[in-house]
Amino acid sequence: MIIDRIKVIAFDADDTLWVNEPYFRKAEEDFCKLLKAYMNEEDCNSFLFNIEMKNLGLYGYGIKPFTLSLIEAALSISDEKIPNSVISELIEIGKEMLQKPIELLDGIEETLKFLSKKYKLVVATKGDLLDQERKLIKSGLEGYFHHIEVMSDKRPKQYQKLVSHLDILPEEFLMIGNSLKSDILPVLEIGAHAFHIPFHTTWAHEHIEEEITHPRFKELKVASEIDDYLL
Repeated sequence: MIIDRIKVIAFDADDTLWVNEPYFRKAEEDFCKLLKAYMNEEDCNSFLFNIEMKNLGLYGYGIKPFTLSLIEAALSISDEKIPNSVISELIEIGKEMLQKPIELLDGIEETLKFLSKKYKLVVATKGDLLDQERKLIKSGLEGYFHHIEVMSDKRPKQYQKLVSHLDILPEEFLMIGNSLKSDILPVLEIGAHAFHIPFHTTWAHEHIEEEITHPRFKELKVASEIDDYLL
C-alpha cells in the first residue's frame, strides 16, 4: 500500500513519541503497596481503574486527573481512615510523574527529521495541555511540528475538527499512534489514513479485541517504516 495524497501527518505523543505508560503502571504499583493493609493488589488495581473510569468524563486524561483518582480511591478503600501522610505520598507520586525526564522512542527523531522535509507534521494527543506542551518542549522535538492539538478525547468528531482546522480533506491526513482505540479506529471512520505502532505497555482503557482489516490501515513495527508506505 503506497499513499500518494498525504499532506499532513499527525503523531500521538505519549508512547508514540516518548515513553509514558510505564510511569502510570509504576504509580499504580506504588499506590497498591501503600494501600496493602486495606486491600490486596489485584483488587486494588481493579478498584483504582474503576475510579479512573468514573472520573474520566469529569476530569479528562492526564497525570493530574490520575492523581485525583489516586486520592479518591485511597479514601474510599480505607473508609476515609487513610493517614494524611499517605495522601501526601500520593500527591508526591503525581508531582514526580510530572517531572519525569523525556525518553524518546528509538528512531523517532530521525523519522520526524526526514518526514518534516516532505510533509506538515502535527501532534494530536489527549491529556493536560500544560503537561503535554511541557513534554514536547523538553523532548527537543517541538521544531518538527507545525501545530499541537491537545484533545479532550479522540473520537471521530475531534479528528474531523482537526482536519477542518488544517484545511485538508480526510484522505490527505495520516495519523500515527500506539492506541487502536484512540488513534486508529476514529481516524478510519472519518475517511483518513492510520498507521499503528504498538507500544509494549497499553492502558486497559485503550484495549480493543477486534482485528482491524482496512485499506487505509497499516500495522508497523517501528516509526522508521512510515516512509515505506508514502509516495
